[in-house]
Amino acid sequence: SGLNRPVDVQSALDGSGRLFIIEKYGVIRVYENGQLLEQPFLNIDDRVNDDSNEMGLLGLAFHPDYEQNGFFYVNYTGAGGNTFISRFQASGNVADVGSESILLKVNQPYPNHNGGAAAFGPDGYLYLGLGDGGAGGDPHKNGQDTASLLGKILRIDVNSGDPYSIPFDNPFGNEVWAYGLRNPWRISFDRSTGDLWIGDVGQGDWEEIDYLPAGSPGGANFGWSIMEGNHGYDGQAQPGLLLPAVEYSHSSGGCSVTGGYVYRGAMPEWNGIYLYGDYCSGYVWGLILSDGQWQSQLLFEAGETITSFGQDESGEIYFASDAGGVYVLTKK
Repeated sequence: SGLNRPVDVQSALDGSGRLFIIEKYGVIRVYENGQLLEQPFLNIDDRVNDDSNEMGLLGLAFHPDYEQNGFFYVNYTGAGGNTFISRFQASGNVADVGSESILLKVNQPYPNHNGGAAAFGPDGYLYLGLGDGGAGGDPHKNGQDTASLLGKILRIDVNSGDPYSIPFDNPFGNEVWAYGLRNPWRISFDRSTGDLWIGDVGQGDWEEIDYLPAGSPGGANFGWSIMEGNHGYDGQAQPGLLLPAVEYSHSSGGCSVTGGYVYRGAMPEWNGIYLYGDYCSGYVWGLILSDGQWQSQLLFEAGETITSFGQDESGEIYFASDAGGVYVLTKK
């Protein structure tokens, strides 16, 4: 407890058991051996712009070889409200604030829909979630424009090039891996299967969870702004659109989806269940694919504003609350 607007919970997967918790205004804290350490792991409050509610330090991913190279990557809004993807280097419980290498800067036309996720895939590439640029209704139609980096899942190779290279099999010859997203708020890879899960925040009526099985080629079109969930927005369903695994309506008690993780911890009854939630209602659902059919069930009414989920080294699941707490799923 006692955190300042936590928005991401990550593990370095380095055997230390530590959790790294982002505080939105520009700080990463360390939770180690049951204690929230006073000294920040990283403090970049001086370069993070959190003037608007959806802005700030938003995402964190540790390099797969973090134990050897100390590299980690952050997704934040900085000068001008624009998106910055940067690499830092750390040793122990303190990162070198002066080690920032800005890999990518993306201009943001409005203060909302910044996305913010960062995650390494099983292929070793860095995946980034960026929203459509904001306002409402995707006024610049970035979601369907494969030349724009907004409204996309990006995929870059941070192990080659300067400061990175574009993987040879990216579908459009640029950073874009998948498109047609409004505001992907949290992406994750199932550590067992490699499947990609995306929580995409809806416009006015429908929230959705998108799913891309491991081994899928790039170029998936998740539909925005042609579609909002399974429903026409600027158009109607058409061949080639990958519609959601599940959707829920604002009328059923939600306002903004928070994507989660597939449980891979020590409780076998939860194994393989994808947990996701809603920011406003505090509802947490479980989603599974059973006999070729998606099944989603409301599991908890958490009574918290759920900003993010997290997963530790052992596969246990956490969520962060805007009110300042981080919670873990345990047996009674």
